[in-house]
Amino acid sequence: MDKENRSKEKRRLIDHRIFAPSILIMIAICVPFALYENESLKLLNSIFNQIVDIFNWGYLWYAILMVAAGLYFSFSKYGNVVLGDPMEKPRFNLFEYSSILIAMGLGSTIMRTGMTEWGNVAVDPPFGVEAQSAEALMWGNAYSMFLWSFQTFAIFVMAAPALGYLVHVRKKPHMRISEACRSIFGDTFTDGIGGKILDVIFLVSILSGAAVTLGLGTPIVTYSLAEIFNIEITFGLTLIVTIVWVLFFSISAYLGIERGIKKLSTLNMYLAGIFAVFIMVAGPGVFILNYFTDSIGFLFTHYIDMSLNTNAVYPGESTHIQSNTVFWFAYNATWAMLHSVFAATISKGRTIREMILTYLLAPMLISWGATAVLGGLGVERYLSGELPVLDIIQEDAMAAIPAIISSLPFAIFAIAAFVVIAMLFMITTLDSTTYTIASYAGTRNMSKSEPSKNLRLIVAAIITVFSLLLMRIGGLAPLEVVSGIMGIPIIFVQFLTIYAAKKMMDEDRAWVNNVRKNKPRKQKK
Repeated sequence: MDKENRSKEKRRLIDHRIFAPSILIMIAICVPFALYENESLKLLNSIFNQIVDIFNWGYLWYAILMVAAGLYFSFSKYGNVVLGDPMEKPRFNLFEYSSILIAMGLGSTIMRTGMTEWGNVAVDPPFGVEAQSAEALMWGNAYSMFLWSFQTFAIFVMAAPALGYLVHVRKKPHMRISEACRSIFGDTFTDGIGGKILDVIFLVSILSGAAVTLGLGTPIVTYSLAEIFNIEITFGLTLIVTIVWVLFFSISAYLGIERGIKKLSTLNMYLAGIFAVFIMVAGPGVFILNYFTDSIGFLFTHYIDMSLNTNAVYPGESTHIQSNTVFWFAYNATWAMLHSVFAATISKGRTIREMILTYLLAPMLISWGATAVLGGLGVERYLSGELPVLDIIQEDAMAAIPAIISSLPFAIFAIAAFVVIAMLFMITTLDSTTYTIASYAGTRNMSKSEPSKNLRLIVAAIITVFSLLLMRIGGLAPLEVVSGIMGIPIIFVQFLTIYAAKKMMDEDRAWVNNVRKNKPRKQKK
C-alpha cells in the first residue's frame, strides 16, 4: 500500500494536462522542421516576415508600452505593495537579488552581442550611413547597448507583479498565467480549456526558447575551445560541451535557489568583473573608456530613432537595425513569462517598485558595461588594423569571438577565462529556466515549497534532448524563428497579466492593506 501511495505521489509531481500537450507540440515542431530544415526555414521566415511587415510598428509600440506600464506600477500607489508579508524581510539582500536577476536576464547572450553586434550594424548601418565608417561604428556599439535597455527588461518583468501577488500575497498554490487571469475571466474559463491553453502556450514558448538558448550559447564555447586546442568544431565537441553544461546546470537546479542558483550567480558577477578589469588593464583601456563615453552619448541622442524606426520611407531597403529590433522584441516576448515567473519567485518580501526598478536598471547597467568592454576591444582591434574583425564577422560572426579575445596578452588564459564565464552565464540562465518550468508544470504548492528535485532533472533532460536533436540535424534556425513567432500570443497574455495585477490589487486595496508601515517615532520627553 505504501508503494502504491508513493507511486501516486510521484505521478502527481507533474500536471500532465498542461505538460504532456506542451511536449507533444514541441515534438511536432522539432522533428519535421529539423528533417526538412531548408523548406521549413523558408516557410517560417515567410510567415514571420509577413507578420513583421504588417505589425512592424506594433512590436515597437509594444515594447514602449511595457516601459510605460513598468513606470506606472513603480511610481504609483501600487509601487508600495509588498509581495508577501509587509513585516518580513526580503529573501535576498540587494546584491544577491540583483546578481540573480542579472544572470537570468543576460545569460551568455550578452557575450555574443557585445562581441559581434556592433559589427553587424557597422556593415549594414541605418539612415544611409556609409558602411564601415566611423559613424557606422558609433551606431554599432550604441545599438548593442540599446538591445539591453529599458524595453528589453520591461518586457521581461511586467508579468511578474500579477504572478508575485498571486503566490506571495493571495497565497495561491500555483504561479500560473491561467490563475493570474482568474480575476478577469472567472472560474469556468480558468479551470477549463481556456486556462489550459494559456498554460500550454507558456510552456511551449519557454521550452523552445530554452532549447534555442542552449543551442546558440554552445558555439561560444566550442569555437573558443577549438581555438585553444587547435581542433575542428565537430558535433562530438558540441555534444561534450553540452553534456558538461547540462551536468552543471542540472546540479545547480537540483540544489535550488539558495544553495545553487544564488551562489553561482554571485560568483559569476565577481568573475565577470575581474575579467573586465583584465581586459581594461591588458588591453586598450583608455580607448574603451573613451569609446564607451562616446557610445553612451550617441545612444542617448539616437534612442528614439532606434526605438521607433520602421523604415517606412525606404521600402525594400530594410537595414539590420530595423529588422533585428523587431525580431529582438518578438524573441524577448517569448521569454517574458519565464523571466516574470522567476522574478516573482525570488521577489518575496520586495515591493513591486523594488522588483521592477531592480530588473530595469541592474541588468541594463551591467550589460552596458559588458558591451563597452567587449565591443570596445573589438572596435579598437579593427581600427588599429591588428585584426580584420568586420571581414571575420561577415564570414562567420561566432569565429570573431575567439579571434578578438586571443588578441589579448596571455591569449590561452584569456580565452579559457572567457569560456568559464560564458559557461557560468549559461548555467545560471538554464538552471533558473529549469527551476521555473518545474515550478510551473509541477503540482506542489509554490507558496510553501520548492518544485520537486526529480522534476527539475526531468525538465533539464527534455531541454537537452530537444537542443541536441536540433543541433545534430541543423534545425536550430527554424526553432529560433518559431520562438519569435511564439512571442506573438505571449504579448497579448502579458497585457492580460498587467490588467490582472491592477485588478487584484484594487480588489484587495493592497496599496493600503499590504504595505510596510512606518514605525511610529518616539516622542521626546
